Amino acid sequence: MRILQISSASSFGGGERYLVDLSNALVDRGHDLYAAVRPRSPLIGQLRIPSKKVRILPLRNALDVPSARALGKFVKQHEIEVVHAHMARDYSLAAYAARCRPDAKFFVTRHVLFPLNRLQRHILARAARVIAVSAAVANNLRAQQIVNDERIALVPNGVDVERFARASHEFHRIAFLQSRGLPTDRWLVGSIGELRTLKRHDDFIKAAAIVAQALPKSHFVVAGVDTSPSGETRKQLEVLASQLGISGRVHFLGWMDDAENLLCALDVFVSASETESFGLAIAEAMATGTAVVATATEGARELVEDQKTGLLVPIGDVERMAESIKVLLVDEEVRRSLGVRAREAVNARFSLSRMVDEIEKIYVE
Repeated sequence: MRILQISSASSFGGGERYLVDLSNALVDRGHDLYAAVRPRSPLIGQLRIPSKKVRILPLRNALDVPSARALGKFVKQHEIEVVHAHMARDYSLAAYAARCRPDAKFFVTRHVLFPLNRLQRHILARAARVIAVSAAVANNLRAQQIVNDERIALVPNGVDVERFARASHEFHRIAFLQSRGLPTDRWLVGSIGELRTLKRHDDFIKAAAIVAQALPKSHFVVAGVDTSPSGETRKQLEVLASQLGISGRVHFLGWMDDAENLLCALDVFVSASETESFGLAIAEAMATGTAVVATATEGARELVEDQKTGLLVPIGDVERMAESIKVLLVDEEVRRSLGVRAREAVNARFSLSRMVDEIEKIYVE
């Protein structure tokens, strides 16, 4: 099939990882992939799509008429059959482009739980299928009554389990930690995700301060891009760590191309988010066999079985988060058994190949 993926993303998060993994897997299966992205898009270096098949457009917003017309011409020129959008502001542009060729179908993957505006709701209702990355997202769509139930396709997000298994097998902990300036003889607790308010990295740092006081051997890592305009989110987190007296034990790593290696290095992975539609970083940590402590968001509850494949704590409960981290650090047997069961659960339920199989089938239908 001739498939066009559209994303105006300017930073790389879970939705962008989804698009990259899906597109590259479809390329490997012999499909003809195209992409439309913004200038300097973080997707360009990740997609295995020839540059001649990547259209660079402003994709400013839902009412960007020049970009919509350019997309329409692109769809007709390459006889695109599938037009797939991933961000709400791209829905109207993708829908218009699909209408420019009678045989093209318009698809959307809904990655988040945030409410839609009137225009987005109207456009979404015209999609051939709306793919929900979790049951929470599917239920949210049904509750809003935007799309007929038969056009909502629940396809739980997938993780490239082979990549994480390979990373675990080839991983050299001391060499990696030394390359990142991290201590090699300490427990390492970390969180990976964009530095956004919703991720509540401040709660993680507050919990870290409690753990640090009880367990002097513990160090902490925050990895992720600061999406705020002037980097103020990271600055605020650094100030918080300093105020709590742990600035020397909290390491800010920024964006990482090899996040799977950091996950392998961690003793405990923590997700402190206040909302997760799925929680891709949680699933990736589980895929490496790293023990997980996560707040009980909608997505985390679908991924983690409390006390069996990880530990769930109430959202915003810093004390419970710290206590759970301490339990896992001091009890290596519990930590390892949770990690083993977590990896088995992800391999069984959330593999990338299963996700691509289901989306490919939806396209064909």
